[in-house]
Amino acid sequence: MIVRPRPSALALFFVLRGSIIPRILSRILVITALSCFVVWMFHQEWFSPAHLSAVPFSLFGLALSVFMGFRNNVCYDRWWEARKQWGDLIVQARSLARESSVLLAASTANPVQERIVRRCIGFGYALAARLRQEDMATAARPWVQQDEAETLTGCRNVPDALLMAINRDLAACLRRGELSDILYQALTQRVAACAAIQAACERIKFTPSPFAYSLLLHRTAWLFCLLLPFGLVGTLEYMMPVAVTIVAYTFFGLDAVGDELEDPFGSDENDLPLSALARVIEIDLLEGLGVRPLPEPAVPVDFVLR
Repeated sequence: MIVRPRPSALALFFVLRGSIIPRILSRILVITALSCFVVWMFHQEWFSPAHLSAVPFSLFGLALSVFMGFRNNVCYDRWWEARKQWGDLIVQARSLARESSVLLAASTANPVQERIVRRCIGFGYALAARLRQEDMATAARPWVQQDEAETLTGCRNVPDALLMAINRDLAACLRRGELSDILYQALTQRVAACAAIQAACERIKFTPSPFAYSLLLHRTAWLFCLLLPFGLVGTLEYMMPVAVTIVAYTFFGLDAVGDELEDPFGSDENDLPLSALARVIEIDLLEGLGVRPLPEPAVPVDFVLR
């Protein structure tokens, strides 16, 4: 995710880090080159655009912008829903660590509470790895015991395995009489909330927008930008490539931004900083355990927070 101070009005035109221009530059150059070629043909009198009007292109562009705005709203809603789910995960992890610390405090010699907290941290990192299609077991290994780490290596769903291990520890505390039925249910509800967050993130990750809808917008944006020079050359002449380039930048940019926001768990610059969010969970939960020194919060590198 791009994290940077707002540039000045002049610097806005020269910012590339976080801009969509690097992704769409080749497309813009194609449209600009076509526009220059159309101007050259017009002045060579190879064709006459007298029978063409800019009005149909204006109506077509207006309709296309409405549909693109709707698609970008849908993609941003996916991005914001993913961010809310990770915010809720931070709340649930803090609450589970805090409540387990209070409710299991009578058993100070029992390492159950510390294991629960460390598994919560491992859950955050393992979930981030799962959503980014990375090695989940490697992400969770620093937060579990050696024998448990070997068990996780063969798991297809490491975050769920960590939650199951927390449930087993809580059930063992219940059988030993360290927790009452009501307190046991209160703690397991926190675990269930973490599982629900994982399921919600997987729903966003593995259910993309309908491909036919995205394909329709991609094709329409290309057709509009390819035909627009022929409709404007008779009116703007030498200024037409400038106008068409700006229009192409707008439509191709909106299309590319929608593609990035559609998968908020990816590795693009505008995707969510899952590693930084998992680090927030790590710092808060380790502080509750009294661990010192604490790791530093993640910071942006070249204005990008991962």
